[in-house]
Amino acid sequence: MIFVIMKEIMFSTMLQATRKLERGTHLVTLNDVAKKANVSKMTVSRVINHPEQVTDELKKLVYEAMQDLNYRPNAAAKALANNRTQIIKLLILEEMDTTEPYYMFLLTGIANELDKSAYSLQLLTHKNIQIGDSDGYIVCGMRKQDEELVKSLKKPTVIYGKNDIGYDYVDSNNESSMERATEYAIRDGYEKIVYIGIDVDEPFALSREKGYAKVMEKYGREKCLYRLENRSRYSARFIRDNWADFPKNTLFLCASDRLGMGVIREIKEKGYDIPNDYGVIGHDGVFLDQIAYPHLTTLKQSTAEMGAACARMVLKKVKENGKPQGSELFETELKLGGTTRNQVKQSSLS
Repeated sequence: MIFVIMKEIMFSTMLQATRKLERGTHLVTLNDVAKKANVSKMTVSRVINHPEQVTDELKKLVYEAMQDLNYRPNAAAKALANNRTQIIKLLILEEMDTTEPYYMFLLTGIANELDKSAYSLQLLTHKNIQIGDSDGYIVCGMRKQDEELVKSLKKPTVIYGKNDIGYDYVDSNNESSMERATEYAIRDGYEKIVYIGIDVDEPFALSREKGYAKVMEKYGREKCLYRLENRSRYSARFIRDNWADFPKNTLFLCASDRLGMGVIREIKEKGYDIPNDYGVIGHDGVFLDQIAYPHLTTLKQSTAEMGAACARMVLKKVKENGKPQGSELFETELKLGGTTRNQVKQSSLS
């Protein structure tokens, strides 16, 4: 079922791209864009080549005109004028699971933002990192063993995810995300809150655990924390093997939707009711929460928006010759499904 849905998504994306190409057979010029936006040709040129010199209002007018006319700046000419390649490399250092379109949303956000500045995106893995030149890197899925590799990159680099090596990054606010979920679970009437984390010693995982622990301490509740490999079969097995430890009115707070799906499956297998007997909250909100039954209450990340933020940050870093850009954190949204009782107004959460 998952593969069928993924095929439909991929076909739809390819069809949209084909239609864009078909509409682009007429050669649109800079003058056409200027007339459409009711600005000068010089203003259009500045928006394309030096957007930092133009107001947001003018950029919006020009970008809308470019989109309406399906105008694409000549990347080769722009690269020559700026002495740049007009290429950003996206280096993915973890295995991409074909059953979960997390990276599809991330890639869409990055590509759309780069496109506004006439930049191309080159997708890499650790095996082909040295192929071709670029102006900068966006790195995803970095783990501690990848740190030396990332440090060896000689171009402006932005990390997708908090890191311990001082690199600029974009990420979800993982700590506050789990704080919100834990508080919601307590106020939703669940007596025992079990945290099922991901068994990696990485900032995102530790931040989520910290958020859970912080709220449990605040309410004087006993912490019950486990770490598993991020696979639904492992969370299902964990529930099965430790079922005697989990009385009714327990909620399982999971560090990923994938872990949450395994928990749901095993509880249903045992014949108990979700959400009345047991509750489940996941994290990510990209796709799996929608195909779970009941639909999984989850902490939805702004994946496409974070991708766009990575692109903006690395382009700004390129323009400023590698100047540090700091970090940008995005809050998650608690998206209610059928795996919690939903007796709490979210506006009442601290």
